[in-house]
Amino acid sequence: MSGTKPPRVWQRMLSGRRLDLLDPSPLDIEIEDIAHGLARVARWNGQTRGEHAFSVAQHSLIVEASVRFADDDPRWRLAALLHDGPEYVIGDMISPFKSVVGGDYRLVEERLQRAIHLRFGLPATLPPAILKAIKTADRLSAFHEATRLAGFSTEEAGAFFGRPAEGAVSATSLEPKPAEVVGRLFLARFRELDAGTVAAGRPATGGKT
Repeated sequence: MSGTKPPRVWQRMLSGRRLDLLDPSPLDIEIEDIAHGLARVARWNGQTRGEHAFSVAQHSLIVEASVRFADDDPRWRLAALLHDGPEYVIGDMISPFKSVVGGDYRLVEERLQRAIHLRFGLPATLPPAILKAIKTADRLSAFHEATRLAGFSTEEAGAFFGRPAEGAVSATSLEPKPAEVVGRLFLARFRELDAGTVAAGRPATGGKT
């Protein structure tokens, strides 16, 4: 029997939670940790214009504001805000590197996303139509981020993300904000959406367990 100590597979959060990366429990997920982390994770590996990094939290706010659903179930808008939730733990890995890393990264990401969904009263796996709508808004934001912040030409960004309608994302929403500011905005929007799902009949989840 080897005396080698097993590797640590959990991360301690500022809330005090210990989140197991291989077997994440919804009970160890807090929205305050997500908001704090996503506000400090830079999109595009930090290669964006502006005094501040353009964060995953700010991107998530744009996606939630841009997404269009066929029905008005408030859960789906909450799912849009949390669509990059796992990145508060694993960071925002750019797509080329995801392709290199492959399956193990995807598996960890998917487990974390399911745990986040369950923590906040969403289906572990979203319906295909909802996923498609969120992906469309995600690509819309990515196109405008790429061309306005990350130095991509319109043609290059269009080839990677598709070319959306002009003016769909405002210049103001793309202005990189300080982490403290965008973290508060993300958390406030979560509270609004969570309250909406409560009004629609789902138990509140926004507080600590």
